[in-house]
Amino acid sequence: MRLPKGKVPPEILKNSVFRHLGAEREEVLLGPALGEDGSVVRIGDEILISAMDPITGSSERIGWLAVHINANDVAVFGVPPAFFTSCILLPEDSTDKMVYEISKQIDEAAKSLGIAVIGGHTETTPDLNRPIIIGCAMGFAKDGRYVTSGGSRPGDKLILTKGAGIEGTAILASEAYHIVKDEIASDLLDSAMNFYDKISVVKDAILAFNTGGVTAMHDPTEGGVLGGI
Repeated sequence: MRLPKGKVPPEILKNSVFRHLGAEREEVLLGPALGEDGSVVRIGDEILISAMDPITGSSERIGWLAVHINANDVAVFGVPPAFFTSCILLPEDSTDKMVYEISKQIDEAAKSLGIAVIGGHTETTPDLNRPIIIGCAMGFAKDGRYVTSGGSRPGDKLILTKGAGIEGTAILASEAYHIVKDEIASDLLDSAMNFYDKISVVKDAILAFNTGGVTAMHDPTEGGVLGGI
């Protein structure tokens, strides 16, 4: 079976990925599962939330996106993201300026959320035509409290913050600007590019969790709102 572009279909994950998860450890409270944004591990008296996501469809603000997208996945557990690592893969014709710009974006995004960059890896890789970043964000659950994507119950109300299609709109408006600038009004394009400022849900998620009554949260990036539900 030839795989489609984007996320691997759920049946493939069930049959080929979730059956091969290494050794069982009692510290793992939540491992890989459909619809979940990350994992939950007990470390002594602490609960560590971690999440991993790649940035593959953007070049212009790839470092900034890598931090925010992964931070979102930790935040929807009700946990403030605190640490970030990344693997940066670059095309063979990349320059030191590209490394600097990506690192600067990661630094600025991390500082804006109070996140420490604690490690990573950077290399040039054959056969790439654009940079790719695989990021991992982590945070400790205060007093061991968190929610998961799968905690919703019948009768719960759904609340969507900000709107749908925010990340994709921002990326398309900025990276395809030269293609659509003659077809779309400049003020509309400028507005769409400013959607980058709406991508982070860290404040939204932490506020919702601390307010109480939340049974589940999810960051519906790839797959959209319907996929998230």
